[in-house]
Amino acid sequence: MDKEYFRFYITVRTALHIEPIAIHNELHTVFGDEAPPLRTAQRWSKWFHDGREEVEDEERPGRPITETISENIRQVRDLINDNPYVTVDELEAQSGLSHGTVQRIISDHLQLKKVTVLYVPKHLTNFQKAERVRICQENLLKFEQGVRRLCDVVTDDESWFYHKQIGRKSSNAAWIAR
Repeated sequence: MDKEYFRFYITVRTALHIEPIAIHNELHTVFGDEAPPLRTAQRWSKWFHDGREEVEDEERPGRPITETISENIRQVRDLINDNPYVTVDELEAQSGLSHGTVQRIISDHLQLKKVTVLYVPKHLTNFQKAERVRICQENLLKFEQGVRRLCDVVTDDESWFYHKQIGRKSSNAAWIAR
C-alpha cells in the first residue's frame, strides 16, 4: 500500500481525535508489517493536529538524483557497446559522470559484469592467415636447411590461437551480461 494512503487514514483518524497508538494498532491489524511504525503514526498525527493538510512529502533541500536518468544510462550503454574493453575510469572521463554513478548504472541498470576474456576466433583474418603461411614456410625452410629436425616440431590439432594483450590485465577484461 502506498504511504500516502496511510497518511490519509492518519489524517481522518486524527481529525476524529483518536490517539496515534490506536491508529497504529488499527493499521497494524489490517496491514501487518506493511503498516507504518508507531513513531511514524505519532509524528504524522502530531503534524495533522498542528494544522498540516498535505499527505505528500515536502520538497527537501539538496541535490536531486538525476544522474541515473535514461539519457545517461543510454550513453554508458553506447560507450560499452562501442568498446566492451573500456574501463570504469575511461567511462567516467568520456561520459562526465561520477565514478559511483557509472558503477551504479553498469551494475544496477545494465546488469553487466567485467570478465577477463581470451578471444579465439573461429575464422582467421586475412592477416592471420598470411602470418600462418609465413611461419609455416619459415619452419619448412629451417627444416630443409638442417637447422631443425623433425623431432623438433610439435604438432597438435588445427586450432590456431590469436592472443593480443595490450597493457594491463584489467584493460583486457570485457563487459558481459550477467
